[in-house]
Amino acid sequence: MGSSQRKGAAVPDTEETDSVCSSASSSMSSHVQEHETDEVQVDKGAVLDQCLDALYEKRGSTREKGLGMIIQAFNSSLQHDFVEEKFATMLHQCLNSIKKGSAAEMALASHAIGLLALTTGPGQKAEEILKESISPISDALRSSSQAPKMSSLVESLAISTFVAGEETEQIEKSMHVMWQVANPKLGHSVASTKSAPSVVATAVSAWSFLLTTISGSALNPKSWQESVAFLSMLLDKDDRLLRIAAGEALALIFEIGNLEKFFGENKGSVEASTNDDSRTLMHIHGLKNKVLNQVRGLSTEAGGKGSAKKDLNNQRNTFRDILDFFEDGYVPEVSTKIGGESLYISTWAKLIQLNFLKHFLGGGFVKHMQENQFLHDVFDFTPKKKFLSDENRISQMDKRMYRSPNSALSKARTQHLNKQRMLSQDKHAGHFAPGYDN
Repeated sequence: MGSSQRKGAAVPDTEETDSVCSSASSSMSSHVQEHETDEVQVDKGAVLDQCLDALYEKRGSTREKGLGMIIQAFNSSLQHDFVEEKFATMLHQCLNSIKKGSAAEMALASHAIGLLALTTGPGQKAEEILKESISPISDALRSSSQAPKMSSLVESLAISTFVAGEETEQIEKSMHVMWQVANPKLGHSVASTKSAPSVVATAVSAWSFLLTTISGSALNPKSWQESVAFLSMLLDKDDRLLRIAAGEALALIFEIGNLEKFFGENKGSVEASTNDDSRTLMHIHGLKNKVLNQVRGLSTEAGGKGSAKKDLNNQRNTFRDILDFFEDGYVPEVSTKIGGESLYISTWAKLIQLNFLKHFLGGGFVKHMQENQFLHDVFDFTPKKKFLSDENRISQMDKRMYRSPNSALSKARTQHLNKQRMLSQDKHAGHFAPGYDN
């Protein structure tokens, strides 16, 4: 019968057959995956080269598109090979965009420079980024007061300084630029006019971000008294993000060391102090009480007409944490998921660093936390091995970026191929083409 087996016919071992099939399937899958990975790697290099070439174009919109795609690529994965080969070219072209481009181009270029610094990590390249960019960024901050541009410039300088700044003097120089953006009244300011609340909030956050890297013993008592008074004044502003930035900065100041330490109480005991010292201490205690009352009020503020509930709750929660810290010394404990691993934060300094980097990297934060050794060192974080060992795995983001026909990078590649095809057609139809009649 058709369904029966012939007597004496060899019967295949089912387990062995399954094993062979599984091995063949695994081998084929591995081969296909390696081919896909090689293809994506080639695509990455080729597309990034095209994006870099776009920065030489005269049309501003073309340069902006190139910068946007570079940012997308640096967010999706760490471009170590590209940086190794094209570091100087990318930095030079981005600096040119900051010097000569539109506000939108400046914002994109400065963000790209920040990503470049995070990708290189501490060392000679990062130091070069900081050295070459601080003057153009300062000049660009004076050129106009457009909020998105100014915020991107400040964030870029903060990231570059955070990566490269080893000396307190370097860090304080960048912090001074940020403070001038937040408070333009200070002498020869980098900001030509009063900054928008969103820009002031960014500048204060960037200033706090860099403050996390400075030892309390290196701080100047006189400048601190002015800083705390200014931050206290910001707590009374209407903009909630600005209030939160100022509150977190004050919490960080308290965490690094109490105000008396900053303002010079360590010069001697209260009894032995001069009249000037006594007046200073009275002013400090008055300032502390004012800040405490402001924080207490903001932690229970009622929502007004048109008030966004999410923003209000965010403010309340933040200032409740600050109040608990001021009154009882309790620091908020935060846990955030990085892939399959949890990152735990238990200091204001690390919380400020985490929030600033999450904001700057956006959708690329998890990828950088999984693969960026510099960030591993910053947060003392070790990701699970599966994120590091499987080099042949193509991430979903990479597939969307480099393989999807709808991605900006695929469109750029198609435009490049169409351009090459048109040039080839023009060549065949030119003066020396077959069939051309004189």
